[in-house]
Amino acid sequence: MMERIAETSPRLKARITGAFYLLAMLTGIFAQGFVSGSLVVDGDAAATATNILTHRGLFQLGFAVYLIEMACQIAMTALFYDLLKPAGRSVSLVAAFLGLTGCIIKTLSRLFFIAPLFILGGAHYLSVFSREQLQALALLFLRVNDHGAAIALVFFGFYAPLTGYLIIRSTFLPRILGVFSVVAGVGWLTFLYLPLGYRLFPYIAVPGLLGAASLVLWLLVFGVNEQRWKEQASAT
Repeated sequence: MMERIAETSPRLKARITGAFYLLAMLTGIFAQGFVSGSLVVDGDAAATATNILTHRGLFQLGFAVYLIEMACQIAMTALFYDLLKPAGRSVSLVAAFLGLTGCIIKTLSRLFFIAPLFILGGAHYLSVFSREQLQALALLFLRVNDHGAAIALVFFGFYAPLTGYLIIRSTFLPRILGVFSVVAGVGWLTFLYLPLGYRLFPYIAVPGLLGAASLVLWLLVFGVNEQRWKEQASAT
């Protein structure tokens, strides 16, 4: 399998990378925007608990989709490393480690997302807590999940400018895509101070999504300039 991946043409590899990137975006938007956004009521533990228990299947689906998102993001990060190696092997490796670290943190944070389903499940050993306490604990776990995902954004904030630098330095992808990636990464780095990141999120999410959508579209439609990719790979 590894030999087949290594032998895959750069253009096809770029399109596969774009497909995983698109899946990661769509699954993330669905799980966060639709499932979590419709079931979690900020600051209202009772309403959130009622929504989760009433729509238990949707909540479980959201967790499954979150895991699919992270699987796609890990695959995308690994493929990007291989795709951008000709532009700088060491930088591409560092970027990949930073991206994978963000993926690990974000995946672990999803354990806190599914925890409320067990907390509110009515298990006998939880009878020592009152209903209000269990509801508050469930909302707390959901908050930890959100903060864990925000911390992961910091690592993606370091990853994106390095990836953007490699794209700018490459001869096989448009440099403007690299500029978009750098701008998005600087935006995600505002989550180094969580209150600032949350406050600016509506403003930094738009250029981040536009940059990601542009890169995905280019990879899916055009891939890379295969001749230039091979020339730069041979030169390094």
